[in-house]
Amino acid sequence: MSKAVELAQANQKDHLDELIEFLKIPSVSTQPQHDEDVKTAASWLADKMTKAGLENVHVVETAKHPLVYGDWLHAEGQPTVLVYGHYDVQPAEPFELWESPPFDPAIRDDFLYARGSSDDKGQAYIHVKAIEALLQANGRLPVNVKFIVEGEEESGGASLSAFIPQNKELLAADVALVSDTAMPKVGLPAVTYGLRGMCYILMDIKGPRRDLHSGSFGGAVNNPLNVLGHIIAKLKDENGHILIPGFYDKVRPLTDEERDLMAKFPFDEEAWKAEMGAPEAWGEPEFSIVERLGARPTLDVHGIIGGYTGPGGKTVLPSTVHTKISMRLVPDQDPKEIARLFTTYVNEITPPSVTVDIQVRGGAPATISDLNNPAMEAAVSALELTFGTTPVFMREGGSIPVVGEFQEVLGLETILMGFGLPSDQIHAPNERFYLPNYYQGIEASIRFFEAYAK
Repeated sequence: MSKAVELAQANQKDHLDELIEFLKIPSVSTQPQHDEDVKTAASWLADKMTKAGLENVHVVETAKHPLVYGDWLHAEGQPTVLVYGHYDVQPAEPFELWESPPFDPAIRDDFLYARGSSDDKGQAYIHVKAIEALLQANGRLPVNVKFIVEGEEESGGASLSAFIPQNKELLAADVALVSDTAMPKVGLPAVTYGLRGMCYILMDIKGPRRDLHSGSFGGAVNNPLNVLGHIIAKLKDENGHILIPGFYDKVRPLTDEERDLMAKFPFDEEAWKAEMGAPEAWGEPEFSIVERLGARPTLDVHGIIGGYTGPGGKTVLPSTVHTKISMRLVPDQDPKEIARLFTTYVNEITPPSVTVDIQVRGGAPATISDLNNPAMEAAVSALELTFGTTPVFMREGGSIPVVGEFQEVLGLETILMGFGLPSDQIHAPNERFYLPNYYQGIEASIRFFEAYAK
């Protein structure tokens, strides 16, 4: 065991106290009332990075929320690791479903409950503490490191997307390291080698210029809510196949090697259903659940706003209906092309009795990492030493847009070494982080930097 790992183990209480302090800051990037809280979180993180021993730490002002940068670049002849994370969090609503206040962290049964505990404050802070332990133990780092931590991941990431191409030299590195993913279960570490991309759509269906009485106008004026229902029904079939013409044309087929790798993934369907609360699994029958979860594209409706939803009855034909739709994408699908195909198809199936307005509000390509690069080998070694078992390789169904930007703009492969759990309830009430994973994550990060240096 290295001196740095011993030091990290001896300081677990301080590491926990600091994370709790970090989580108390309600850095919700999507809500303007929390703009000052986001700035406070950036300043707090910059201060802790400086105290950890990182150099050139500064808060980078942007058009929206700040970035936090820091580095340590004295390991001559050694590679450079660009560490990424985000300090902003999702909105905590509905508050009434939280068992403890979302920004008043609580510990129950080895889980730390708070908004941002797993996504991504807890996981991002792991690497700050790893750097601190290495510098305190050895006076230097085995590799060069750069940190870039953003405050807009949960609200589109536009500022970082603008920053990266304008600061290629500042962010130049040999590999990126990100902890914003999950392990399959307690005790089984994972290296995520693939992420799905994203295309996010806002769509308005507009009918009459004002809400109308359904008795006086029903049957003669098309109800935008009814139209939306018909449109949604034509987007997918009963088995989950997406019906947009051309949608699957660029989907990269799974190789026999990948299907074999996924078939060996330790997936317990009954435990998964129990955790999700779903009576049955669902989706494309020609693909396994593991393949559907990480290697197949999706289309889902996330919200519909329209009409009257308050108590009692109100019989109106709404003037306008709003809906939010996302499509998770797989390698070789271009978000811009998918948005164009979606828009063309929806315009074709929308009746002339209403108008449709489609806005593309976000997009990112899917990414696949090389399983054979030295940094990947270092990650496997670090996780194996820390957890005492060989990590599994997995493709994650979620999206981390910056990973694609690192690949396209900076030419970097990304190591996705995450320490969350599927039951962490990220983006939902009662988000939590398993504290043993927090501590072991710090150890694994230390061992990754040490192994990569070799």
